[in-house]
Amino acid sequence: MGRIFWTGMGSAFLALGAIGVLLPLVPTTPFVLLAAFAFARGSPRLRHWLESHPRFGPPIQDWERYGAIAPRAKRLATALMALTLALSLLAGLPLRLLAIQAACLAGAATFVLTRPDGPRD
Repeated sequence: MGRIFWTGMGSAFLALGAIGVLLPLVPTTPFVLLAAFAFARGSPRLRHWLESHPRFGPPIQDWERYGAIAPRAKRLATALMALTLALSLLAGLPLRLLAIQAACLAGAATFVLTRPDGPRD
């Protein structure tokens, strides 16, 4: 895939991450990590800018150096996963779908919670 594709994907992921800064229910860090991944393949200049950004740079550096997720991001991610499952339950989704969703969210929460906190804490 070409540089234009990866730069476009990085821009789209960064836009979603920026929306997450403003809207509390939209995650920021996963989209910023995806943007960094895409920019590394499409635009080294944008990748450098993103790594140097005061808001977006530290989570990228923590993830790449230590595989770390900040405790605040862990709490927010797991709370949103629980909220998602609760809303699905309240919406009356079929039990089979709830079970699949619960299993997937439990796996994702386990992954997030078992990552190190990183050097900043």
